[in-house]
Amino acid sequence: MKPRTKRLALLGGAAALFVGAIALVLTAFQQNLVFFHTPTDVAEGRAPAERAFRIGGLVEEGSIVREADGVTVRFAITDTAQAIPVTYRGSLPDLFQEGKGAVVQGKLGPDGLFQASEVLAKHDENYMPVEAQYAIDKAQAQAQAQAAADTVQK
Repeated sequence: MKPRTKRLALLGGAAALFVGAIALVLTAFQQNLVFFHTPTDVAEGRAPAERAFRIGGLVEEGSIVREADGVTVRFAITDTAQAIPVTYRGSLPDLFQEGKGAVVQGKLGPDGLFQASEVLAKHDENYMPVEAQYAIDKAQAQAQAQAAADTVQK
């Protein structure tokens, strides 16, 4: 083999390895992406059914139910327009309570029940994830607009 051919073969092999490594990194990155959705997004079917994602909002008042096993907890996450039922096995954060902000990560079951693998609670009274606060504000504005429209129609 000529030296020029050897160099081209070496460069071609290095380029193939580099492309393969980049493809592996991008595949791993894509599999680990977890997107945020609001309860309204989930109710309207805009959330992935087969992938993990996050739902954020408020823990609905009166929705926390602890199962007899002492480990499973059922509750609902709401953006004041829609509420999504959630089940979680494990210990909840100390700040987790009704009427407070929370973000849950997991998968949506075929029955519409969100199986949470992680629950995050807000860390102080002024904090809420930006996406969750936006969703709550948007849902409240839509509810007020609908109430005003209903009042005008009557």
